[in-house]
Amino acid sequence: MYTTVNEDGVLNNYPTEPKVYFAEYPAIWEQRKYVVQGIFAISFITAVVLVAFAAS
Repeated sequence: MYTTVNEDGVLNNYPTEPKVYFAEYPAIWEQRKYVVQGIFAISFITAVVLVAFAAS
């Protein structure tokens, strides 16, 4: 963190910025994990919608 002082004596604190890097393409096991998470999410939303229709 570094601090600057303007001509009126006001302090301005600035945080350190993180290093920028390029994202890497997900590995095959990460892609499979995303597919499984998607299947669980779709089934959960479907169940919630079906319960809502049954309750109404």
